[in-house]
Amino acid sequence: MRKLVPFFAALLLIAGCAAPAQESSYRQVTAEEAIALMEKESGYIILDVRTAQEYSEKHIPKAVNIPNESIGTEEIPALPDKNQLILVYCRSGNRSKQASEKLAALGYTNVVEFGGINSWPGETVSGEG
Repeated sequence: MRKLVPFFAALLLIAGCAAPAQESSYRQVTAEEAIALMEKESGYIILDVRTAQEYSEKHIPKAVNIPNESIGTEEIPALPDKNQLILVYCRSGNRSKQASEKLAALGYTNVVEFGGINSWPGETVSGEG
């Protein structure tokens, strides 16, 4: 037993020196709060994570379309600045939450999820851009 005490002490010392796990997170706001952010901030990206077909039917003006299913573990060329404000939405809020979690896990630090276009009180447009 006496021989095990130094072993366990060393084990505790090594475990205590481990870096804490980094939490990936994003914040959620209402559509109205997102509109206020858009009016106040500049240089942000509005990210629509629905399918290309859904995007062409109706989207928020100037939104960039990157489907949730295409966001994985690799870098996203269309989103090079990981500190840029990224406002994320989908149809109802489910895919935007999933995409926001994935973006945060990729190291994006300023991700704001605001639900779905179904409850968007602002302007929308149709078409490709």
